[in-house]
Amino acid sequence: SVILPVHDAEPWLDECLGSVLQQDFEGSMELSIFNDASKDDVMMPQRVRLQHEAALQHPKSIIGCQVRREPPNSTERYTRWINQLAPDQLLTQGGGVVRVDQSLLLYRYHPSAATHSVLETTIWAHRVRFLEERALPHWATFTIWNAGRQGRRLYRSLTAGSRRKVAAFCDVDENKIRKGFYCYEDSQERPKPRIPVLHFRAARPPFVICVKLGARPEAFLQAVAFAEGRQLGNS
Repeated sequence: SVILPVHDAEPWLDECLGSVLQQDFEGSMELSIFNDASKDDVMMPQRVRLQHEAALQHPKSIIGCQVRREPPNSTERYTRWINQLAPDQLLTQGGGVVRVDQSLLLYRYHPSAATHSVLETTIWAHRVRFLEERALPHWATFTIWNAGRQGRRLYRSLTAGSRRKVAAFCDVDENKIRKGFYCYEDSQERPKPRIPVLHFRAARPPFVICVKLGARPEAFLQAVAFAEGRQLGNS
């Protein structure tokens, strides 16, 4: 079954339906079209066949594929991320997930699509809850990498119990490190929590890295490289 959500997509509907009819899959197929709130995409002719073959090999997994964005540079970082996730990263992103490593879908970008109506604050809240449910219960303490706005925002978003596990912030900014601590002024606790701010080389794992990719991707890569080295016991 090919399930096609459709809403306000007349300019792209013929191309989308044509891409379903042109599949080179030789078995029987049904196409179910539902009026919803998404924009239509275009499937490569071999998509159903290759993903069906992968599904037979991995019957308990969700089967995905690589994608090509239209317009090509509309979401460059996101497209690169979903296409380059390694198999072990696919597992950590949500259980049994298998990707056919071919570009089988033309994934159309449209600014008014329902996908883009999700508030950033909603996405942030889900990420924090995921962190608190999946990672933090296994850690006695942890370090927040970034004593700036993003790191402090994460600290404030945590539950009181999770905040008590924060051993320190770490950073490379000498001005933040020189201050020596971050005081959570809105806390109801007395005395108010004062979290040490350390140079990253003095910090101890595990780390939660809070670096905005759009501004300084190299800072994120440096943080990951250092954090992985510390986890492995390297200098």
